[in-house]
Amino acid sequence: MDALFIPLAEAVGASVDQIKLITCLLVAYPLGSVFIRIPSSQPNLRHLFNLSITLIYLIPILNLWFGFLQLLADVIATYYIAKNARGPNMPWIVFAVAMGHLTVNHVIRAIYNLSYETFEITGPQMVLVMKLTTFAWNVWDGRRPVDDLDKWQLEKRVAAYPSLIAFLGYAFYFPGVLVGPSLEFADYMSLVEATQFKALEQTNGDANGKRRRIPKGRKRVAYVKMVKGLVYLGLFVTCIGSFNYGVAIQDWFAEKNFWYRIIYFQICGFFERSKYYAIWTLTEGASILTGLGFTGIGPSGETRWDGAANVNVPLIEFAPNFKVLLDSWNIKTNVWLRECVYKRVTPKGKKPGFRSSLITFGTSAFWHGIAGGYYLAFFFAAFIQTAGRLCRGYLRPLFLPASYVTSRGSPPPPQTPLKRAYDIAGIFCCILLVNYVAEPFILLTVSDSLHGWRNLNWYGQWMIGIALAFFYGGGTKVLKKFQAKRAKEAGVGEKVRVREQGAGQGAPVLPPLDDAAKELEKAEFLSALQKQRQN
Repeated sequence: MDALFIPLAEAVGASVDQIKLITCLLVAYPLGSVFIRIPSSQPNLRHLFNLSITLIYLIPILNLWFGFLQLLADVIATYYIAKNARGPNMPWIVFAVAMGHLTVNHVIRAIYNLSYETFEITGPQMVLVMKLTTFAWNVWDGRRPVDDLDKWQLEKRVAAYPSLIAFLGYAFYFPGVLVGPSLEFADYMSLVEATQFKALEQTNGDANGKRRRIPKGRKRVAYVKMVKGLVYLGLFVTCIGSFNYGVAIQDWFAEKNFWYRIIYFQICGFFERSKYYAIWTLTEGASILTGLGFTGIGPSGETRWDGAANVNVPLIEFAPNFKVLLDSWNIKTNVWLRECVYKRVTPKGKKPGFRSSLITFGTSAFWHGIAGGYYLAFFFAAFIQTAGRLCRGYLRPLFLPASYVTSRGSPPPPQTPLKRAYDIAGIFCCILLVNYVAEPFILLTVSDSLHGWRNLNWYGQWMIGIALAFFYGGGTKVLKKFQAKRAKEAGVGEKVRVREQGAGQGAPVLPPLDDAAKELEKAEFLSALQKQRQN
């Protein structure tokens, strides 16, 4: 089928593989409308539809027939390991098999020095690794006592082992099979059985009783996503030739003055990110057309479709702190790291600490590939996270009213001029740091990454180094005393301070709730689950 794509690739100046990928993402839109019209009373037809479309994508279009066999082998292996291995090590066995196979393919990609313009099997395999390892943990949670589970584990657990055809449909869910988003098996079955719309069921007045009503607004939201994705794609294609991270290692760039280099590099960062905005927004729209991502009714009666999102562009480009930025980037991968790594490596009864964070960072780097740039970026990201945690814990309170007490469930702080100034400073710092730390992800080699950082005068290391030197050099004690004095003068006494989500020990993901909050959420969920079963 290459003859269909070569003329278009030559016309737009892109590789054939890139044109094929975008074509698959766009074709998923009309196919999504077909999927949702398959009767939910015939779930096997929906599973087979997913599998069939994925086969068409991978074999005749992308020529990845051997790659498909590799993905199928991972799926079959996971299905039988999770079914037959009954001990607590079962999820780790699945993790080792899936991640080990992915690493082998990462090595092969490195040996052949394949650029991002070449689409090969590691992209779909990275998505599949998230699905398979999450499924293994969901199965294990289904075998554990309910009292041992938190809210997410209760919602996503797999209590009844699925059929092979259902598992194949889940693994090869066509809108997300190539580049994501990932999803949990419970959400997939809710999609296939159309139970995600249960709250919108209404009586139609005839002998059939209740019928399912697909929420209005689905198509509008989906096709708006498509348009946005195409706009991001157009920005990337037209501007990436002049604005890319590769300029940081070019001679002409090093000859410019410092401020020119800094500003130009920030512009490059947006256009580098635009390709990710494009593909993730396109896949989100196609997923919504199948019915995935429905999150209820908004305050004005509008339907909400936030559950399939993998990126929140405004919160990335204008994030007031690094935690908000990371929580808005590659969202499904963050959930996977939090639920399948960060929590799982933490001993029972203990709070996640530096060890959990380090393992999570290492897993993320390992999952991305073997290039040194990945590890360089994640190593530096750990320091950024630590500095961000210290700023949120000790510096941010000084920009809030002294009478404001932070506690779980408290209203958001008032947006005073001082708080706005703090947030604006945070936005500037975040954009500077995300572009700096992301550079190794694109340049990949350690030598090129360090060369680029050197041409940027190591500004990222200076920013974080000064911050950490201040906090660990006595600044923390000074700020604590000053804040205690402000609180006392305001008549509050010693302020109640709880860890913000993601603020613990440089954690890249959300830590578990404290025990009281966890038990409260669990009780609320079990109550809602019981009511649902009664209905």
